[in-house]
Amino acid sequence: MKHATLYRYSLPMDSGVILRHTRLAQRDGLIVELKDGDKSGRGEIAPLPEFSAETIEQAQTQIELCLAQWLEGGEIDWDALYPSVAFGLSVALAELDGEIPAEGNFLAAPLCSGDPDELVEKLAELPGEKVAKIKVGLYEPIRDGMVVNMFLEILPDLRLRLDANRQWTPAKAAQFANYVNPAFRSRIAFLEEPCQAPVQSLAFSEETGIAIAWDETLRDEGFSLECETGLSAIVIKPTLVGSLQTVKALVEQAHTMGLEVVISSSIESSFGLNTLARIAHWLTPETVPGLDTVSLFGEQLELAWPGCELALKTLTDCEVVWRAHQ
Repeated sequence: MKHATLYRYSLPMDSGVILRHTRLAQRDGLIVELKDGDKSGRGEIAPLPEFSAETIEQAQTQIELCLAQWLEGGEIDWDALYPSVAFGLSVALAELDGEIPAEGNFLAAPLCSGDPDELVEKLAELPGEKVAKIKVGLYEPIRDGMVVNMFLEILPDLRLRLDANRQWTPAKAAQFANYVNPAFRSRIAFLEEPCQAPVQSLAFSEETGIAIAWDETLRDEGFSLECETGLSAIVIKPTLVGSLQTVKALVEQAHTMGLEVVISSSIESSFGLNTLARIAHWLTPETVPGLDTVSLFGEQLELAWPGCELALKTLTDCEVVWRAHQ
């Protein structure tokens, strides 16, 4: 017999979490739970405000229709689904089929906020390559350049991933680069989306020697991945990209082109982060994923993130918004 249950959660966030121009006070999402005989699978659907096209209400309406179809044995039209719905449902179905390995990569690149002593402490716990991430573009580019330069100077074995979220004009991106020692630039693993237009970002890389990565560009209408001078990586946020099948195809294509692929968080709950850690270990085993976001929450959900001491909320504490069986 088939069973489908849909839970809705709401988790408090740290008061300092700002997405583009909005403060995120709480994180809302859905957990899909499928059972077929003695098999089960679960997935998280969590549209990210300011980044996802769909709202949590739209996602909930759509997944309820999909679950009814699944119970009836109908085919899912993946192309018609919102990315967050396609990802969460495809993960639940893949788990049902035992497709996703149990082992996860929990060595998330630490997200640093400006305190080098704190970063040194975090990096000391990481085996192997020292990789960290800094958000740039929130302040003046000169300040960002000075901060990046400071970290690279103090920590000679550090490689930095930077994310500008398309916040800079070409002139401001150039200002940033001017404050990074040319000798340090090769230790910037990549800078995600420095400028608003991809062609501007590519020009920035050519002029400065700083490698770039696509993130938002992957989701631009009509985009197709191509080898570009200066492009060294792509950052995949599955909740924003789509189904597990879409994610796998993109990873394989990028690896064929010699690009690094980073599986990254869209601020999912600890439940969703555990899933992403497993996917990262499975599809990108050589790369440290970008999943250091659990500390942005006030509590965890269902599955604890290793080493996190936040209180754990269980699914039994969440509202059941849809349930049926066939």
